[in-house]
Formats: sequence, structure tokens, C-alpha cells
Amino acid sequence: MGERRDRSERTERPERGDRPDRADRGDRMDRGKRSSPPEQTNAENFYYQKQMQARTSMVIVLRDGEQIHGVIEWYDRSCIKVNRNGGANLLIYKPAIKYMFKEGENIRK
Repeated sequence: MGERRDRSERTERPERGDRPDRADRGDRMDRGKRSSPPEQTNAENFYYQKQMQARTSMVIVLRDGEQIHGVIEWYDRSCIKVNRNGGANLLIYKPAIKYMFKEGENIRK
């Protein structure tokens, strides 16, 4: 049989109070964790601003299938204002919008 070590010969472990807290261990604990994505990316605001500045002709498709053609004049959190040629300007609530695209992008080649 192998040799048995006496308890006094064992390597001493640091006292509990001498160990670093979990919070002090730093990046070793955080390596695998990802932070949650930001709640708001501002992508929608960037898109509206870009289309407004370029005065891009847009097609807004509503949930009922109706298509509205025009230029976005302004927007806020709940609606957009669309200027139309040959028609009344419209204030459209965002929940009524199914999707939108630049006029001419729906043409298949």
C-alpha cells in the first residue's frame, strides 16, 4: 500500500476569509455570458430620418392590404404623416402598418 500523509503534512488551504469573493473574480465568471441587447436600437428612427431627408417615395401597406403611396413628412412614437401627390395628406398610426418599402423596390427582374 502507498504511504499515507499525516494531516499536518497536507498543503494548507487559505481561510475562507482570505479567498476572493465571487464578485472579485472578475472576467473569469463573465466570459461566457452575453449582455442583453439594448431595449431600443434607434434603427426605426434612423430609417425614417433617412427617407425623410432624401424625400424618398414610399409605399406603405396597411394591415387590410391597402397601399398608400407618398413621402414621409414626419413621424413620432405612434404615427407617421405621409404627403401624397393627387391625394390628401394622411396621418397613419403605426399599428395599422403591415410593412413599407421604397417605391420601385417591389419590381421583380
